Amino acid sequence: MLSLRKEDTIAPDGYNRWRVPPAALAIHLSIGMAYGFSVFWLPLSHAVGVNESIPCAGDLSFIEQITSRYCDWKISMLGWMYTLFFVLLGSSAAIWGGWLERVGPRKAGVVSACCWSGGLLISAIGVYEHQLWLLWAGSGVIGGIGLGLGYISPVSTLIKWFPDRRGMAAGMAIMGFGGGAMIGAPLADRLMNFFATENDVGVWQTFVTLSVLYFILMMGGALLYRLPRQGWKPAGWSPPAARNPLITQRHVHVKVVMQTPQFWLVWCVLCLNVTAGIGIIGMASPLLQEIFGGRLIELSLSYHELEAAQRTQIAGIAAGFTGLLSLFNIVGRFFWSSLSDYLGRKFTYFIFLGLGCLLYALIPSFGKSGNLTLFVTAFCIILSMYGGGFATIPAYLADLFGTQMVSAIHGRLLTAWAMAGVFGPMLVNYIREYQLSAGIPQAAAYNITMYILAGLLIVGFLCNAAIRPVKEKYFMTDEELAAEQKVSHEAGNIVVSAAPSVPGISAGLVISWLAVGLPLLWGVYITIEKAVLLFH
Repeated sequence: MLSLRKEDTIAPDGYNRWRVPPAALAIHLSIGMAYGFSVFWLPLSHAVGVNESIPCAGDLSFIEQITSRYCDWKISMLGWMYTLFFVLLGSSAAIWGGWLERVGPRKAGVVSACCWSGGLLISAIGVYEHQLWLLWAGSGVIGGIGLGLGYISPVSTLIKWFPDRRGMAAGMAIMGFGGGAMIGAPLADRLMNFFATENDVGVWQTFVTLSVLYFILMMGGALLYRLPRQGWKPAGWSPPAARNPLITQRHVHVKVVMQTPQFWLVWCVLCLNVTAGIGIIGMASPLLQEIFGGRLIELSLSYHELEAAQRTQIAGIAAGFTGLLSLFNIVGRFFWSSLSDYLGRKFTYFIFLGLGCLLYALIPSFGKSGNLTLFVTAFCIILSMYGGGFATIPAYLADLFGTQMVSAIHGRLLTAWAMAGVFGPMLVNYIREYQLSAGIPQAAAYNITMYILAGLLIVGFLCNAAIRPVKEKYFMTDEELAAEQKVSHEAGNIVVSAAPSVPGISAGLVISWLAVGLPLLWGVYITIEKAVLLFH
């Protein structure tokens, strides 16, 4: 049995660093299904009635509604799962990020696999017994902890293996989180159709199946994690002599990092960028339908003037739009983070925030003109930068604060995501409701929202401009660094000699990449197939 001790995960000389990214992808592709959980809402909303939803009596209390076995849950109640996912992701990453640095990514990955898969099993029991609180506790709370640990577990590992390409390294892993829903949602849909009967919607069986599949994939990824020895570097590479002043070779301790103004400026940059994007992700389908209405099927009718069959037709087109946004979200994670290795992290964020602001401001005009191509293109670019922001931030942190505790620091920073996960959807949804209640037509109900989101990105742009190199007083001394490395079981694994030659391609390397690459390609194919409807 493979050891979970951090010191036993140190890679031997000649280890091929390209064996590590598939391990990270295996975990992120699994936990990324959190983005695709909405595929369960409609079936779960008629789990009791099966063919038709049975509403709860109006006089039932909140506790009675979530424990009743005789009436169906509202989609609004199920939707709280999203809030739990991202609040627990951010908070668990912040709380246990320091622990992860001490015990290593392998043990953290195993705990993540147990939490995420175990949460799905508890959710399956909740569906079978029709107890909503078990879904919240299972996938929402326990699964949310698994999300947090699984999300940050590969960050410092890959950055240490790829000091020459920090942005690309983070992008390879975090790309998987965006791709999880692209694979998991259509897979879950097929499983529910397979398990569904006249008396059952097939959700609890799907949860059990996914739990087993994800546990195998995540455990495989966790056990494949390897760490480089202290001081390791790629063959033939050395840090450039003329360095960007924002890139340090020193290290800030996680206990000190929140005292630095740079941490809070980056926190605001991430929070504002995510707030602008995450609300759009949740409303992408109705947004397109309400703005373009009958124009999506070449009819000069607003959304409320369409008949039921016509609304069904444009809903299918909107699903293609949502899939296309997901694809750009994924591609953007790898593209922008890799590009940041050449442009620099600060300049890359200037692009995210400046170009994003411009596109949000132009979207109302694109919608009013009826130019679907420009409208869709603008949102695809925005979502690529939303995903790119997530993937670029770990490298930004490593540049500013060093690599020793970047996973723990990243965990603290993800509280910005938790905040944005609550604030973003509320901003988009409540402003839309207010606009509609004020008599604004559905096609124009999002205009004010777009201008507000553009304003948020201006604030983010100014925060990014204010980031300067970290002051000397915040860095660990050589003695403090040595003590931290001893606690982290790294002090005895130091490379003194030059880096070994680059190893060749092995069968294990090919198999590990196929294991994560083939499902990802299948998800891309399904997404493109749906997206074609948008311009058909």
